[in-house]
Amino acid sequence: MPAGVADPSSSGRAPYEGERSVGQLFAAATEDLSALVHDEIALAKAEIRADVKRGVTGGVSVTVAGVVALAAIPMLSFAAAYGLQALGLTLGWSFLIVGGAYLLIAALLGLLAMRSFKKIEKPRRTIEGAQATADVLKNARPRPATKEEIDRALGRIS
Repeated sequence: MPAGVADPSSSGRAPYEGERSVGQLFAAATEDLSALVHDEIALAKAEIRADVKRGVTGGVSVTVAGVVALAAIPMLSFAAAYGLQALGLTLGWSFLIVGGAYLLIAALLGLLAMRSFKKIEKPRRTIEGAQATADVLKNARPRPATKEEIDRALGRIS
């Protein structure tokens, strides 16, 4: 900028020694807010990572239960039922026992999956941090300008 030309962002007065301009204050506030948001995101990722692992474990258990219930039952039921019939049971009772055994296995795998899902927790620290940040930003109010500062900014006082 040429010498003698005023900075258009200034309020008409020279900043006091050690005082920052509005632009510098805004840049610092923006930088701090950006850093805060990045920290909140990093915290959320760290908290959620453990819960995702538990969710994957539960999902794998459900998948295994489904595969066992749908694919193994038709194939192994006939073999087991005919094996029980060879031991002296009627064919109807043999199929009923085999079907009940497969349902019991599927129920046990389902309970294991539910236990894994119940261990999943919400990201408590992230939520608390975000709420605290929102409270600070909601309650932050700029300091009202004094009459002298307004007059100086409007050029009424030099």
